[in-house]
Amino acid sequence: MKLNQLRWLYLIALSIIWGSSFILMKYALVGLSAVQVGALRVFITAVFLILIGFKRLFKIEKRHWYYLVLNGFIGSFIPSFLMAYTVEKMDSSIVSILNSLTPLNTLIFGALLFGFGFRKRQLAGVLIGLLGTLMLILKGAELNPNQDYFYSSFILVASICYALNVNILKKYLYELDALSITVANFVVLIIPTILVLLFSGFFTDFEVNESSLKGLFYLTILAIVGTGLAKLMFNRLIQISSPIFSSSVTYLIPIVAITWG
Repeated sequence: MKLNQLRWLYLIALSIIWGSSFILMKYALVGLSAVQVGALRVFITAVFLILIGFKRLFKIEKRHWYYLVLNGFIGSFIPSFLMAYTVEKMDSSIVSILNSLTPLNTLIFGALLFGFGFRKRQLAGVLIGLLGTLMLILKGAELNPNQDYFYSSFILVASICYALNVNILKKYLYELDALSITVANFVVLIIPTILVLLFSGFFTDFEVNESSLKGLFYLTILAIVGTGLAKLMFNRLIQISSPIFSSSVTYLIPIVAITWG
């Protein structure tokens, strides 16, 4: 398959997977707290990726680890908690719309911090997408006036994290294959997530009941498919396309998320 066709295939597949992740988070939050959802999502993903790609860690050079650790926290650890808290307080479809600010942030930070250029048509596409996003946000606020829109600031921070993540991958980690990057990103997060679970009281206060088991079930699907496999595809997409094209998946995600919602 040609690269141009492959990147579109990845884009569509990711929009379906990540568009479904918001409703999975909503279901997981029925039996788990936002902190537990964020930490367990990262931990389960890390275990899954170690099982399928642990040997790839030995192929990574020392000079890459700084950016891999940075990417792990910026691209996965921090956004996992921000997303969980926001989905807990707001409608999942509205959260997915707010997440569509990522392409604009990718373009801005790519130009200002990473020296990436962009074409006029890319800028035009991002601005058109942004206009559509703003219209959807205003309409969502009109239909859901009772939601706590303070938490929308969490998604803005998450979108900035995603934008930095994309640009770092494209500029500093292009030599590594997608599996090596993804496995390394999550391996470094195992200890921090265990500490979060420990201090949140998960190991002592977690009650095994129907709602908590259902929450773990949905969270496991989210971690393995919506995070582990999706991150592999996304990292590969970044390698075969531009940061702006890769981040534009967030324009398609709301279509799936709103349908589920």
